[in-house]
Amino acid sequence: MASKFLLWDGNTRSTLLPFTYLRPVSTIRNGILTIHERYERILGEEVGYLAIDYLQSKFKTPSADSYIVIDSSAFPTSDFLTAVNLLTINEGIVDATTNRLIAAHILQADLNEDFTNKINKHISLEIENYLGEKWDIFSHLDYGIRFDYALLTSGRNSHEIHNSNIVIGNELFVEEGAKLFASVINTSTGPVYIGKDAEIMEGSVIRGPFAIGEHSALKLGTKIYGPTVLGPECKVGGEVNNSVFTAYSSKAHDGFLGNSVVGEWCNIGADSNNSNLKNNYENVKLWSIENKTFEQTGLQFCGLFLGDHSKCGINTMFNTGTVVGVSSNIFGAGFPRNFISSFSWGGASGFTTYQFDKAIQTADKVLARRKLSLSDEDLEILQHVFELSRQETV
Repeated sequence: MASKFLLWDGNTRSTLLPFTYLRPVSTIRNGILTIHERYERILGEEVGYLAIDYLQSKFKTPSADSYIVIDSSAFPTSDFLTAVNLLTINEGIVDATTNRLIAAHILQADLNEDFTNKINKHISLEIENYLGEKWDIFSHLDYGIRFDYALLTSGRNSHEIHNSNIVIGNELFVEEGAKLFASVINTSTGPVYIGKDAEIMEGSVIRGPFAIGEHSALKLGTKIYGPTVLGPECKVGGEVNNSVFTAYSSKAHDGFLGNSVVGEWCNIGADSNNSNLKNNYENVKLWSIENKTFEQTGLQFCGLFLGDHSKCGINTMFNTGTVVGVSSNIFGAGFPRNFISSFSWGGASGFTTYQFDKAIQTADKVLARRKLSLSDEDLEILQHVFELSRQETV
């Protein structure tokens, strides 16, 4: 049986929380594509997962005699993949700067052990664009969009668009079924990719790099500053700058979102805003779920990190550098604190626990709108994270 590729959560899962509570690192969207989608497209075959224990029921490891295990945080450049494909059993690749293992070829029998100890030969390689911290998702987005744009459009022709649009530059690619009318699209600052059956409503102004996924929509008069990405099935309006909507999430009305990451199945209420710059212009500190402390990002611009299934009511105001866990519901006047643990219910006046059964009822209703439902595996994972969330409090 031939070797199979696995994307491994490696050492970055904990630094990328809350986006890795319900999903492996490789499901993060750090370009037009998720990490997993990108590897499968480049390698031309199915790629498995090597995830934390409680995620393995949904994100499975396929059977094979041996595996080529790749740290999901490493970008699949041609030099890196060439080195990966030359690996022999018990041989690995380490980052030349950090000496960190980022790929290895191992036997199936060693997979459930600490396989890193099985590697008896290391090849040193310079690695580009690590996804090491959650803010890297938007900080490295320009690179990711340009990489994926070239990957997705090579040798293909864009579909025509209506002549009511104004297009600046020549890096616009439109997939079949997309609808664009009376909008301004500036690709001189970076490529713009419009996915299958996506819609750009009238009056929208887009400055690339930008990508919008299948069946997603920009509402009337939306203003987009790149690099920004919408995954599939998202609805976005208002003003958005350098942000990622992973998938199935909405910010359908006016309000500002900048230097931010929005997970799956989130909703941002009308006229909600986030701060992405402190009044004193100092670099932003961000709550580390792993270390339970505020840590320096080194960024002057840093906004909101909204975990999967979390929602906020109308006119919600988020402080600079706010981290929200999974399945929280935020509402009310004033600025809520800048770390909100998973399964929280409340706002600036205080939080209580969002009871599990109530949270699941809401999730069921949200998925039903897209003709989807929570699987038994989803429920088990959410239950596990609910128990973990009791340890998240500041």
